[in-house]
Amino acid sequence: MSDNSYKKVVAKNRRASFDYSIEENIEAGIMLTGSELKSIREGKVSLADSHAAEGSGELYLYNCHIAEYEKANRFNHAPLRPRKLLLRKKEMQKIIGKIKLKGYTLIALSLYFNHKNKVKVELGLARGKKQYDKRQSIKEDDWKREQGRILRDKK
Repeated sequence: MSDNSYKKVVAKNRRASFDYSIEENIEAGIMLTGSELKSIREGKVSLADSHAAEGSGELYLYNCHIAEYEKANRFNHAPLRPRKLLLRKKEMQKIIGKIKLKGYTLIALSLYFNHKNKVKVELGLARGKKQYDKRQSIKEDDWKREQGRILRDKK
């Protein structure tokens, strides 16, 4: 395993693959304060319902809940504040163009530390699933589970 492939995942959005069909993955940096970083190191972060959207020509991460750091005195952060995403300008313009297409959204898939101890967000360019697509996903998961049981019992 090389040093560049190291990822220490802190939070994962487990419902994302059930609610959305993810077409493209994007890695982005995130601008944080000191108390937010310490809370993330303790694992007090939730990505449920978090998404990225454009605001004044930049991309921001919304609804990412990072709990307040208990040991911070005066300079604690708001748990649900919008956080700026760090991307190159061309990448950002390309992503904003795709988001503006009908039906696409940018959702947070995971939050992790990379090999340089920087916090990164894995974003997914996704399209929402319909109810029948979700039922199909459940059927496929059940069938895979059943196949595993059959193979395990044969041995």
